[in-house]
Amino acid sequence: MKYQIIPVTPFQQNCSVIWCEKTLKAAVVDPGGNIDRILAEVTKLGLHVEKILLTHGHIDHVGAAAALSKQLAVPIIGPHIADKFWLDNLVKQSQNFGFPRVEAFEPSQYLNDGDEVNVGEQHLQVLHCPGHTPGHIVFYDKKDSLAWVGDVLFRGSIGRTDFPESNHQDLLHSITTKLWPLGQNINFIPGHGPMSTFADERQNNPFVADQLFD
Repeated sequence: MKYQIIPVTPFQQNCSVIWCEKTLKAAVVDPGGNIDRILAEVTKLGLHVEKILLTHGHIDHVGAAAALSKQLAVPIIGPHIADKFWLDNLVKQSQNFGFPRVEAFEPSQYLNDGDEVNVGEQHLQVLHCPGHTPGHIVFYDKKDSLAWVGDVLFRGSIGRTDFPESNHQDLLHSITTKLWPLGQNINFIPGHGPMSTFADERQNNPFVADQLFD
């Protein structure tokens, strides 16, 4: 899977344009805002966007999803239905975080653990990883050892768990039982900040390093 990271919103959220190199069919992962910037990159790369993928329902990840879906006439896929309350509450999220008003929307499809999403001829596995939000999911490209983890895991940190229905122990459980078994050599794109690998985080992350669980 090819990808281009596009930081969006004042939170510098890592929106990704991902695509199948053979077909040039693409998806946009977590379009939190800055539609013009996203579309400019799509045009520059000569891609055909066929869907929007969401890891979870926080506004910096979904703020531009409905508008982009309408403009491109493509479906919104994800997150897990347990994050429906976040999507239903987008007007209040807009106000709370100082974003332009975003209306509530319903995805074309919610996702479950074990589902698969196709982008052209490429395949992404879906892992339900609650903790930061109850309906957070991760997209995993097994072929290229690459994962889009949203706000579950960061380089040197983990997702916040001080939001409604967040749970710190659930987050630790998701990371150690859903992500680590994928392998040490997995590169991951977090929702914010630089990429890292599961191996580096298992060795150095002060929240989930292996030595903490020995």
